[in-house]
Parts: sequence; C-alpha cells; structure tokens
Amino acid sequence: MIPLKPLQAQVRTLVDSLRETVPQDEKLHGELRAEWGDARHAERTAATFETWLEDVLDQAAVAWVLGCVFVRFCEDNRLVSPLWIGGPCESAPAERAVHNRQAYLMREETALNNDMHWLREAFTYLRGLPATGKLFDHHNPVWRFAISGDAAEALSDFFRRGPGFVSLASQMLETRFLGDLYQDLSAHARSTYALLQTPEFVEEFILDRTFEPALKEFGLAQMSVIDPTCGSGHFLLGAFRRLVRLWKDRHPADDVRELVQKALHQVTGVDINPFAVAIARFRLMVAALRECGLGSLEKAPAFDVRVATGDSLLPWGAGAKKEIEQTDLLLIDNNETQFAFAVEDSDLLADYLRPRSHTVVVGNPPYIVVKDKTLNNKYRRLYSACSGKYALSVPFAQRFFGLAIRGDSRDEHAGWVGQITANSFMKREFGRKLINDYLTFDVALAEVIDSSGVYLPGHGTSTVILIGQHRFSAHHSAPIRALLGVRGEPGQPEEPAKGKVWSAILAQINEPGSESEWITSIDTPLSTFARHPWSLGGGGAGSAMETITGSRPPLRDSVDSVGITSFTLEDDLYVQPASTFPRRQVPAQFVRPMTLGDGVRDWTLVTPDHALFPYDDQYHPIAVEAYPALLQIMWPARTTLSNSQMFGQRSKVASGLKWSEYGRLTSKKLSTTLSIAFGEVATHNHFVLDRGGKVFKQTAPVIKLKKDSSEENHVRLLGVLNSSTACFWLKQSCFPKAGAANSSGGGNRWSPEPWYERYAFNASNIERFPLPGEYPLVRSLSVDRLAQNLLSVTSEAVRVGSIPTRTGLSTARAEWGSTRAQMIALQEELDWEVYRLYGLLEEDLTVPEPPELQLGERAFEIVLARKVKNGETETQWFARHNSTPITELPVHWPDEYRSVVERRIAVIESDRNIGLIERPECKRRWSTEGWDAMQSKALRDWLLDRLEDESLWGGAPTPLSVAQLADRMRHDTDFRSVLDLWVGHDQHDLTKTLGKLIAEEHVPYLPAQRYKPSGLRKRVQWERTWALQRREDAGEKVDIPVPPKYSSADFVKHHYFRHRGKLDVPKERFISYPGAGRDGDPTDLLGWAGWDHLGQAQALATVYIDRKNQAGWPADRLLPLLAGLVELELWLHQWHNEPKIGFPGTPAEFFTSLIDTELSMLGHDRTELNRIRGVDAI
Repeated sequence: MIPLKPLQAQVRTLVDSLRETVPQDEKLHGELRAEWGDARHAERTAATFETWLEDVLDQAAVAWVLGCVFVRFCEDNRLVSPLWIGGPCESAPAERAVHNRQAYLMREETALNNDMHWLREAFTYLRGLPATGKLFDHHNPVWRFAISGDAAEALSDFFRRGPGFVSLASQMLETRFLGDLYQDLSAHARSTYALLQTPEFVEEFILDRTFEPALKEFGLAQMSVIDPTCGSGHFLLGAFRRLVRLWKDRHPADDVRELVQKALHQVTGVDINPFAVAIARFRLMVAALRECGLGSLEKAPAFDVRVATGDSLLPWGAGAKKEIEQTDLLLIDNNETQFAFAVEDSDLLADYLRPRSHTVVVGNPPYIVVKDKTLNNKYRRLYSACSGKYALSVPFAQRFFGLAIRGDSRDEHAGWVGQITANSFMKREFGRKLINDYLTFDVALAEVIDSSGVYLPGHGTSTVILIGQHRFSAHHSAPIRALLGVRGEPGQPEEPAKGKVWSAILAQINEPGSESEWITSIDTPLSTFARHPWSLGGGGAGSAMETITGSRPPLRDSVDSVGITSFTLEDDLYVQPASTFPRRQVPAQFVRPMTLGDGVRDWTLVTPDHALFPYDDQYHPIAVEAYPALLQIMWPARTTLSNSQMFGQRSKVASGLKWSEYGRLTSKKLSTTLSIAFGEVATHNHFVLDRGGKVFKQTAPVIKLKKDSSEENHVRLLGVLNSSTACFWLKQSCFPKAGAANSSGGGNRWSPEPWYERYAFNASNIERFPLPGEYPLVRSLSVDRLAQNLLSVTSEAVRVGSIPTRTGLSTARAEWGSTRAQMIALQEELDWEVYRLYGLLEEDLTVPEPPELQLGERAFEIVLARKVKNGETETQWFARHNSTPITELPVHWPDEYRSVVERRIAVIESDRNIGLIERPECKRRWSTEGWDAMQSKALRDWLLDRLEDESLWGGAPTPLSVAQLADRMRHDTDFRSVLDLWVGHDQHDLTKTLGKLIAEEHVPYLPAQRYKPSGLRKRVQWERTWALQRREDAGEKVDIPVPPKYSSADFVKHHYFRHRGKLDVPKERFISYPGAGRDGDPTDLLGWAGWDHLGQAQALATVYIDRKNQAGWPADRLLPLLAGLVELELWLHQWHNEPKIGFPGTPAEFFTSLIDTELSMLGHDRTELNRIRGVDAI
C-alpha cells in the first residue's frame, strides 16, 4: 500500500506548482475564466474565480498522481509491456524505467522535452489501448494541465525511490487500496465532496436487499444497476460480480468476454468527483480483465465500462427537462441542455441518468449541506422535498427513486432502491417534506434500518438504511420491516463486519418480532412512517413513550411560541467577547449580552459573549452609517453580510433587510422580560429562566408563555422540562448530531457512551412535548433559586468590580460547592417526582429535604458502579465527571433517605420504563470545568483587562515591549497580588510571566505574519472586494463577488484564527510587531488593539522613526514597518481623510507622503512593500 500522507503531500506540491504555472499560460487561464463565467451563468457555482480554480487545480493534481498510480499498477502486474516509472518488482524495476526515460529524453526530436512529457508518454500509451482508452480521454486533466519538468521528476522519483517505492503487484489484481486513495488522497476534495467509502459489508447487505428481489421480478436480462454517487465503485463492483456469476452459471458455454461485457453493460455509475470516476472505471476494467482470465491490457477488448463524471442531481441531455418533469421530481429548470464542466461526460450522462430506467438503484449519497448558494438554490428548485437548510440526503433520496423503474398500474415491475444515508432528515425540520409528502405518497418503503449504532469505519454521521420500490405507496399495504436501535456498538470491533450491532441486524432482518440487546425487529404499518418525525428507538422505548405521551396536551397548547429569537447569519462579526466593544468604542446601546446554546446549562445562563446590536430601543434597525465606530467594524464584511443567505436561499438584502441588521430578530419575543431559553444542541436537556436584557442566538431558542404569565408559571414549567423524563422523551424524538459519540479518534461513529452524544433539541419537537396535569412547582422554585445563587458566587462574579483575594475566592469556592451539591440533590428529587406525575411510577419515592449530594451518589450511579464492579459493563461516566463510583450507600445519609434510595435502586432494576430513563444518557451530568479552571480564567481576564488600562496606552500611541510592560506594572501592588494568585506563588519572573499571560492575546500587524499561503490568497480576494465596495460607495455600479471565508488552516497560529474568525474580524487585545523590537530587548513588541487605524499608523511611524534615526536600522529591517503603514493606508483614506489638527492636511495624505518619501530614500518602491505584506496590490 502506498503511504497516504506522503502521497497527499505530492498532491499539495503539485497544486502549489500549478497555482504558479497556470496564470502564466494566458490561453489556459483565459479558458478557465471563461469556463468559470459560463458556470456562474448556468448556476453551477457562486464561488469566486480563485476559489473555483482551487478546486480545479486540486482535481488536476490528483489526476496526475492517480495517473501514475494506474501506470504503476499496470507495470507491477505485467498488464503492459513498456515501462515508464518502475518500482521494486523484478518484473518492473525502477532502474530499467530510468534507462527508458533517459533514452527518451536524449532523442534529438525530444530534446526540449522533460519528465512531464515522459509521463504523458505512459498516459498516451494507455489511451491508445481499447481497454483503458476512456481512462485517459480528453476529459482527463493531465492533458489540459501541464506540470513543470521538476514537478514531474519529483513525482516520478516519489515512486522510484521515495515513499511510493512499494510493490502494487497483486495475484488477484486486487484494487481495494484505490478506495482508500479515493477517500484520503486530497484533503480539499474530501471536504468539498464529503468523500467516504461504503464498507463492503454494508454494500453487500444493501445489494442483498435490492438486487436479489429485483432479479426475481425482472429476470437477469433486464437487470440494470446504477449508483448515482458511485465514489470509488464499491457498489458497482459488487453488482458486477453478481451479474458475471449469474451469466456464467446460466450460460457456461458462451464466450466469457461476451458475458463479462453483458454484465458491464448492466452496471452504471455516476459521480461529481472526476477522480472518483477514474478510480471506479479503472477498478471495473481490472475486474473485467480478471473475469476474462486475461493478464494483459494489450490483448484486452474495449470493455464498455458505464461510468461517467457529472452531477447526478441535474437533468442532462436535450430532452432531460421534459423527461424528468414526468417523474416525481419538481423541476423548473428552463435550460434545455445542461452546462458541462470540462471534466464532465455530458454525452454519457443523458443516457445513464434517464429517469425510470433502472431496476436497481443503490448508493451512499453525500450527507453535507451545499454551501454554494447558487447550487443550493438550483437543487431546491429541482427537488420538491428540499426545504429549510436541507442536506444532500434529501434530493438524493428523490433522485434515487426517480431513477428506478416505476411500477405499472398494478404496482408490479417496480425498481428497487437501497441507500445508506444520513438519518438527520428523520427528525430535523428539513426532512418534513421528504417524509410527509414524498416517502409517504410517491414511493413504497419496504425496510427502514437504524444503522446509527453500527461501527462504520471512517463514518462520523449517524445513518439509516432505506430499502424500497418506486411504486405508488397508496396501493401498497404491506407492512414495513423496521429494525430499531436499542444500543450502540460497545467498542471498536476488530472486524467491523462482525460488530455486535451489525451482527444483530443480519440475524434479525428476517426475524420480525425478535429483540436483542442491540436491535428490535418489527413489522409495522405504513402509518408508523407516514409522518415526520421518525423515531427508531427499540428495547421498549416505544412503550415508555406511549406512557409519557398518552393523551396529554402538548406544550404548544400552553405557550405563545417556541423558537428562535434571533440569528445574525454571521456570528464571526456580530458575536464577540464582551471586552471587544468598549475597546472599539462601540456605544453601549448597540451592544447586548448574547446567550449561546453552550451557555444554557444546569438551570443557569452564562453569557461571556456580547453582540453588536444595530437596533434602536424599539428594535428597529438603525442606519449604521451614522455611527462611525459601528460602521468601521461592519463595513469590511458588508458584501458578505449583504449576501448572507436567508431561508429560501434569498440574500439578506434581496429579502428587503438592511445589510447591517440580523438575518432575523423577533422583537415581540424581546418586548417581554421573562423567557425560558434552552440549549438546542447538547447531550442533555437544559432549560433556564431568563429575566430579561439578553439576546438569544439561534442555538438558544426560547419559549415564550402567554401574555401576563407570572414568573411562577414559568418556573413550574421549567421543572418538568429539566426532568430526566423530558430528557428521555426528547432524545427519542430529536436528532443526534453527527459524530458526537465518537470515541475512536478516527471519525468513526460508534456509541459506547450514549450519554456523551449530543442531540439537536429543535423547537418543533419541544412544542410536541406532552405536559402533565400537575407540576413539581416547589422543587422547581428551589432549584431555580439555588441556580441564581450559584452564579453570584462563581469566581467570575467575585472578580467583577473588585480585586480578587485569596480569602474571597476561598469563601466563594466553598459556597459554590455547597450550592451545587444542593442542586444535584433537589434535581434528583424532582426527577423522581416527575415519574409519578407521568404515570411511570405509582409510589412516591421522594423526600422533602435531601442531604447534599456529590456526583457518583445518585441511585442510578450506584447501580452503574455495581455493574462495573461485577464486570457487567464498562463506562467513562465517573472518570469524565471527576466523580468517585460507590457501590454502597454513604453512611452519613439519614436513615429515611437511605431507605428511599434503596427503594429507588430496586425500581431501577425491576421496572423497565424507569430503567430506561434512570441511565446516564437521561440523567443530568452537572458537568463543569471545575473551580480551579474557572478561577484561573477569571484571574487571567482580570489581569488582561488591567493590562489594557488607559494609563498604559493613553496619550500618543506608542508600542511597548513585554519587558517595558513589566517595568510599568512592577510597582502595581494590586496587579502583582492577583498575578501571584494566578501563578500560584510569588516566586516568579515578572517579565516571563507577563509574556506567558499575553502570549496568545496578540495578532501580528502584517498579513504575511498572520496567514499561511492559503490565507494570503483569500486576503487578496478580500482586498479586491474592499476596492469594489469603495467604488460602490463612490456611486459606481459594480458586481461584487462574495469573498471566501477563512478557516483555521489559513492562519499561521491557531490563536490568530481564534481572535479573527472566518471573517478576519479583529477581537484580540493587542497587536504584535514581530522583528520590530528594540535591539537588546528580545520580548514581543506590542500595541493596543483599541487604537483606530490612525492610532495604529502613528504607533508604527513612531517605531519607524526611532529605528531609523536612533538605532540606525538598514533598509531590510525598516521596510516591514513601511509595509505595515501601507496595510493601514487605504483605511486612513477611508476613515481619516478630513483635515485634522496636528497634521499638514489630512492624516491620510500625511502618511501616504511619508511612505513615498521614505521608500524613495531607501531606494525601493511599493512593489517591495506588497511582497513583504504577502498580498499583491489590487
């Protein structure tokens, strides 16, 4: 096997090389721009040219690497006689390949050629063979994109003497390793296309459930299998093997080549990823070669391998629109013919993707949400089930069924469909139309299999397997076979195909009525799956749900609304640390505490972040142009904000909103003070009463009670919603988030610890929650009161408005611990009271005044600890929560309480319903980072706030080194005392400690110091956007493309990204000036991030003049400082272009003159400054 990481490095190297060479080829660069323009016009992309080009270059680089892998496989397995690259095999030695290369390069007629041409000789040879001609046809990027001779030589050497010097010889011509390359060769492609292999055992199972019944219904000669998302071809190969075996069994005397070609003609694959198609084509060709008993491609026939590159979700061919409109899809595309990218096989797609033409449609469609807004809109118009923030699993569900033959009027001869897909549609809102309108009325589901608990290597998304037929489900009265999950895989099995959950599925799929520790198998009427949401919980969960729900009224009947209060659409700009806005001089009336979902925990609201709030006191959006401080923060992201996507995929501005306002602000919900907020995504249910003054992000939706509802009305509801009963009901009704239960470290989804799995507690399911006739009001009031007290004694609360002391923190720590222990105890009583309110328990197993409880002392935890001790289970519950497992009841408990807990334990062990709920997955975790961590953070924030004091940075803007800061703070006794608390002792070096404190609180002043090359490329596009915005502000009508967002991989250090985010919005406390410090002072030179552009320019100029005149620095050390001024120059002209006292004219003019004058004196021009910045001039 070729090592993946070095091979990935080859791809990255080739991309870097192509990124330099492609712009130099004017003809090619022009063709690419034209192709991109046509694609935008055809609504195939909304990306900027640079972003789109990155994808194209990545495809080209992968094509070159894969081409070499194909050549090496053919060489090592003696499928061809010539030798071009070679390796360790005696039959194809690298030495002989090098000799052949040398002879080629020395020929007179190829004197100008290099290693690229030599590799193309190999590709040309394979293109000339009937069996591999299609593999290297004109669509292959190796012909369009020439790599340099050096890059080609390095690529060849990788296989000849580098990490790729491995044998690919295989006696059985096994190509499974190419599936691994497909998934991991390109990180860019894996992210773009959501590349993921389908495990062979899953592929075989799905074919068993679809291919075999279709064969009985249609007969061998009529079989036609397609995978519209074929990837590296696993489903295609599985179907091909079955077909070949059948043809050989039924016609043993026929020419095997004819039988193989018949089988090939019955298998079709399409994929949007060109190198996935190349791999699938190659693997099918090799499989055909093997089935024919051939050992040479040179003697092989022209196998008709039906695999094509293209977007399976689009209509193809002149009549595609009319044909597909007659299927179940809702198409309003007005193009008669579909635009095709250079790599797409448009001529083949029209044939391969004909609706209602295949007997079997199988696959593993991508699960991602389409980020490209234009393509997202296009799919939305094409597929009737697409709604909300749909994932690709929705349109592909329709496309899969639409490609299958539809049953006749008697519902006979209907094609079979099988797919393993994301189960997010089952419970999330975007799946409502798919379930209620399409799967219920337009097709017939036969089997719904919960595969979310199966260990699937590489998968990080919860899945479901759907099996069905393309026939009118209204005529179909047969029950649906449902395999319901009881428990996830309890660890990573050595062989995934033999995992406990998967084995249970295999054992129980044909045994309805069976139940195991892992799976419940039932036959259920269509009505069970006729309405959204679906619940696939087994093991008695259905019975418990029925008991809880009963005929009780839903929450929606008792409240005014449940849902989102606001979403900004661009949190990276609006939501910032609370300290940022005063630093940027934003008026306080335009800042609100912002409650995020992660801040809603255990009856408390924690709001460390605040948000820009561009509204007046009546919640009407303001004109930010009238507020300079606000405008200067928001203007750089104006194009991005204007084009933020609303529901329905319309931009914010196109929807009639101001570019500066939130995507949504429901002012009605803010007009009354009381709200119940909840964490939308969490491992457990968290509902908290807010008493006003905050804004709630979409991750913290709110419940608004009816007008004039009292605080007591809110609190009584709070108790039920925070109960373990509610947690159980919600987890049965809501969607588990992707990858949350991953414990393997490799992106695999398996759930040995279901309590650690996050769920999306969406508003529509909260509305459905059934309410009891009585409420646990007294206990709810008590826990809520304790929660308010808990917030008042946190280390953060202690630091605010005072100087933290050791005594004060110690007192607060003790009170915090006691309050928390009381809350744990009262929550336990509340849980057991609620069981009785829902009829789950008749006996009253509560006590009026429980003792304080520590984690590990609750009844279910004692039961769990006993199971661990007896070897019945394993768990990380206690270790993760820093608790001590106990198997005996604590002796300090009162006798009455011990008796009640003993009875609770007995009920947990004997009552199925209570046993389902009294588990870690339904019981509050009370998870915190711990007092020590909270205290350290609070002290750190206090110290950093003090280091931003005006006494240090007021007056003329002047940078200070860490050593200079230490000198300033040395005699500040309050600061020193708190610093000693943070360190833990007073025996430390002040300068070193300050350096550690500030180390990750600053971001460098030059782009080249902040970004990696990928980030600099994005920065160029952002600067181009700003230039266009300035032209727009001047009254010119311009088309401004939305610049790409940054990722953590674009920044030199992770904390740079943490401070800047996807929109590069400065949130750091300090600016750093690497290499600009005084000689002899090795500590970082810092400036205050609260300076505006003029202040920053003055600070840089001060440093420049000092280093030039006092230190006598040479030009190479001074130029970066001038580059920093150029970085600020355009902003000075934008925000400081009016006359100002102290400047001859305007500040902008002054600094432009300074730059030009100093450059002239240093003998350089602005080109050099742009090189230093790392960003070309726009």
